[in-house]
Amino acid sequence: MRKNNFAGIITISFIALFTFNACAQDHQQNQQRLSLLHTISSNTVLLNNQDNTIPLVDLDKKNIASVSLGFAFHSTFDSLLNKYTKVSSFSSDQYLSSTTLNDLEDDLKYFNLVIISLPVSAVNDPRNMGFINSLAKSKKMIISLFGETGSLLAFDGLNAPLIWSNQNNDEAAITVPQMIFGGIGTSKKLSANYSPKYLSGSGSVTSPTRLKYTLPEDAAVNSDNLKEIDNIANEAIRAQAAPGIVVLVAKDGKVIFNKAYGNHTYNNGLTEKVTDIFDLASLTKTTATTPTVMRLYEEHKLNLDTNIGAYIPKARLSPMNNIKVREVMLHQAGFIPYIPFHNFIKTGDYSRDSSAAYPTKVADFYYIKKGFFKDFMWPKMLNSPIQTRGKYVYSDISMYVMKEISERLSGIPLDAYVWENFYKPLGMQTAGFLPRNRFTKDQIVPTEQDTYFRKTLLEGYVHDQGAALAGGVSGHAGLFASANDVAIIYQMLLNKGTYGGTRYFQSQTVDMFTQKQSDISRRGLGFDRWDPDASKKYPSELASPQTYGHTGYTGTCVWVDPAKGLVYVFLSNRVTPSVSEKLGNMKIRPRIQDAIYRAIEKGSN
Repeated sequence: MRKNNFAGIITISFIALFTFNACAQDHQQNQQRLSLLHTISSNTVLLNNQDNTIPLVDLDKKNIASVSLGFAFHSTFDSLLNKYTKVSSFSSDQYLSSTTLNDLEDDLKYFNLVIISLPVSAVNDPRNMGFINSLAKSKKMIISLFGETGSLLAFDGLNAPLIWSNQNNDEAAITVPQMIFGGIGTSKKLSANYSPKYLSGSGSVTSPTRLKYTLPEDAAVNSDNLKEIDNIANEAIRAQAAPGIVVLVAKDGKVIFNKAYGNHTYNNGLTEKVTDIFDLASLTKTTATTPTVMRLYEEHKLNLDTNIGAYIPKARLSPMNNIKVREVMLHQAGFIPYIPFHNFIKTGDYSRDSSAAYPTKVADFYYIKKGFFKDFMWPKMLNSPIQTRGKYVYSDISMYVMKEISERLSGIPLDAYVWENFYKPLGMQTAGFLPRNRFTKDQIVPTEQDTYFRKTLLEGYVHDQGAALAGGVSGHAGLFASANDVAIIYQMLLNKGTYGGTRYFQSQTVDMFTQKQSDISRRGLGFDRWDPDASKKYPSELASPQTYGHTGYTGTCVWVDPAKGLVYVFLSNRVTPSVSEKLGNMKIRPRIQDAIYRAIEKGSN
């Protein structure tokens, strides 16, 4: 069984509800559905929020459970919760043989926040209220109540936040979790007295702080105009440009499109899912290494105009010594593009089994000898020739260097640093290095059938050979994630450094790194950008000059266009089973991006 199987199933149910149907329905149906969703959200009231518990903050400090007490729409409800952070699902239906819910309460011992969903009818069950009142003594709770009620008296003794929707349906189950996490704000006040505690005028006002998951029409986009995405993605699948693709579009802080196409490989039955985890390749540079550099810069630990040798003692006697950090981040340091380290592997350098002499796992049944990076790879990079300093030459060595500098200044390995400082507090569940340590193979999209180096199908091991030989954690490659997780961190950047009520960067830092910083190229600091050469149509013909992001060798990209409030995520495994240039030659990524722009321009009319 896969880990988090239930969460995976319910997440898919929501995606089917919101994207596949949204794309299949016509514009008029979506407008009607959106009207219903807006009616529900405007009539849902948040009570007992004096401590500003909602929208939730500090996700990295929360271990959250969702408990359904007879709520028929808990699958949809839990799928939405899991869009924001990891939430474990429980249901009172699993404890029907007991006269109490003491066993359920005991099963919640490791959770420090419990979100309870129940219909109004369940309030009359003494077993349910006994459970709620008992749990309130030891746990922080949020109560989600669904359906018309004449009284809220049963909750007068509780101080936990209470969100009440007068609807008990799928739309309400979509809305309330987003209010809990700040995808949707609250403004409704009680219009009558419902109990001695819950009087007319009660109700808290909150503002959106995170992504909202909704229909295209909610961002003034006609869903019919997004069908071109389907056409282009399916064209790519048919042409075997990639076996699987996931596309996500967020407009004005709202995810309006998230859809999967194809399969994990061309010859098996694993259907692509929007929750699948991809090798992001060079998106690692802007999703892991550059945010780390930005944080260290803000903390005044890193100076962009200080030379490499000031930070890396081993570089002081190397050709790198006098090169400034700024040159490295702009790919103007003069480094050669890359070094094919796997071509230097000799018999005796690797083993098919692990041991103290061969501790570093490169793939299944492939272990490299101890010290290979430190004793061979790193010195070879340090002493590689500086040939083109002052010119723009894209080089992976730049981010090997920035990883080393970052780890020296922070004292923390890059993978641990980004998890603790960014991914975990942002609610990103899949993002990280070495995904096989946390996820099963069927959740991770395979990359290459490696016939020349590791002699195996790469499933959850980084495609880039150098990053693999470095142990899977590198500054230029090695990061894996789902499309939703990629969207979250780039929405934070689009928000100028804030997300979920937390500020990760000062706005001026985001501006400096993402805007053009080179006199000789289009680049920002770490980030790739819109190309002013109109003939290149990069990253797409219709992208604005403000656009920034990056592409990845495995067939990935993410582009943020502040002029349109747009985050575009494209993930694929175009190197499966072997490297193919079709994705690039067919211009699949920019064509989809242009289709998104055209749909936005046409609006909902």
